[in-house]
Amino acid sequence: MSATTTRRRTATLLLGAALITLSATACNSTGGPSVATEPKQSAAATTAPGGATGATGAASGAAKPAESKPADAPKAAAKLGDTIALKGMEKSNTADVTAVKLVDPAESANEYFKPADGKRWVAVQFQIKATGAAAYGEAPLNSAKVVDTQGQAYGPTVAETKAGPDFQTPTNIAPGESGKGFITFEVPADAKIDKVQFALDNGFANQVGQWKIG
Repeated sequence: MSATTTRRRTATLLLGAALITLSATACNSTGGPSVATEPKQSAAATTAPGGATGATGAASGAAKPAESKPADAPKAAAKLGDTIALKGMEKSNTADVTAVKLVDPAESANEYFKPADGKRWVAVQFQIKATGAAAYGEAPLNSAKVVDTQGQAYGPTVAETKAGPDFQTPTNIAPGESGKGFITFEVPADAKIDKVQFALDNGFANQVGQWKIG
């Protein structure tokens, strides 16, 4: 085998390896699946004590320095009432999602439609604010789950409860605007709900928001 042929084959192998590396990088550029548990800070939470907007600080004189926390201090997990900023598969699809409240058990609004024997309904109210360039146009019913203390997840069920109005399917929310509704789940009567989850793109987004119950 000539030196020229050897060099050509080596160059071909190196080029192939480079293309494989570039392809892998491109496929993973958005990152793998992740669970977001950090609540989005409100404007009030980020205002320094004693600032221009704080009446107490203005009345008492000198402002007190904000207490600092270690950089590696664990962050509190989101709970009911907190908002999590979520991303979809497209950059234009983002939303601030709030797990507003949990109604457990949720009573049926129809006397002829009840949970199965040995089961109960729980209803979670979510608020969705479209924060991206595109409108939110999905079926929230497909986006949420509840998880019990044993790690068992439960998907939604179609049920009308006295907890409040459900989301419409699909739900359409213009950029910058918000929508609110309940999603109902059928769980075993003795299951203890531990977490609530929500993901954009009808539940298929890589990023999943998670709220701790209790």
